[in-house]
Amino acid sequence: MILGLGSKAPAKEKAAAAPAPSNDMIFDVDTESFEKAVVLASMDTPILVDFWAPWCGPCKQLMPVLEAAVKEAGGAVRMAKVNIDDNQELAQALRIQSVPTVFAFFKGQPVTAFAGVRPVSEIKAIIDQLTKMVQQGQAPVPGAPPPLDIPAALKAAAEALAQNDLGLAQGIYSQILQQDESNAAAYAGIIRTFISADHLDQAAQMLAEAPEVMVKDAALNAARIALDLARNKPGRKEVAGFTKALDKNPDDHQARFDLALAHFASGEKETAIDALILIIRKNRTWEEDKARKQLIQFFEALGPVDPLTLSGRRKLSTVLFS
Repeated sequence: MILGLGSKAPAKEKAAAAPAPSNDMIFDVDTESFEKAVVLASMDTPILVDFWAPWCGPCKQLMPVLEAAVKEAGGAVRMAKVNIDDNQELAQALRIQSVPTVFAFFKGQPVTAFAGVRPVSEIKAIIDQLTKMVQQGQAPVPGAPPPLDIPAALKAAAEALAQNDLGLAQGIYSQILQQDESNAAAYAGIIRTFISADHLDQAAQMLAEAPEVMVKDAALNAARIALDLARNKPGRKEVAGFTKALDKNPDDHQARFDLALAHFASGEKETAIDALILIIRKNRTWEEDKARKQLIQFFEALGPVDPLTLSGRRKLSTVLFS
């Protein structure tokens, strides 16, 4: 799952005492012990720092992979684990925008970082690189991985989001923001991952805290529309009523319209788009073009590069100009 910029994770009780700095290969660390257990300790041995949260599904996939790779390295690197729910100040200080996020520290400073789930081969390659730095006595050069092709990365993230691969989408969006902190499309993309994960309060908080330079951007406006649609999601009884009405009368356009809104809010976006297009095909001017206007709002909520927007616009054009 994901943690928005400056957002508050659900409150949890902190441990009674901070964990003491450890010489173990894999250990927990908190805000108080971070400097000694990670920053200072990395002067001799590289340390991977895994920022995670108990509610984060992708974190549960990545952590055992990291642990296995660190153990296989036999002490060449160590691993610290930071629960962001209990250490929000530390997460904010290091500008953690999503979880899981992993930093590699060596000689007291971060030398690389990544967000999201990564394959075993990539993690082993990072560990091999860190090991070689130690063996060669290299002084690390602080900084991020090579610059992203941002337009290509935004397209890849949109495709991942459309396929509901939230871990991949939020990881790409976070990398974009690390390179370009004013990128409104990436910021809005993280909000969309919140919405898709049904974390609507956190999505709303990110919107409220959006930097001034982004506030009027079309991408943020589209995210607001998406949030409004998600918040107005009908209940199960209402959906059952719409379905029953439509079964009785396939030309009940209001029932189909209401059901389309329910589908969209539930993540069945293609079904929702097709339902509105069917209304337009049957009665193009129904309720003063109500179905077409709502369809345009769906496209705005999805964003202009979303595959469903592109295919939906083609379907709409076919109906309107046939």
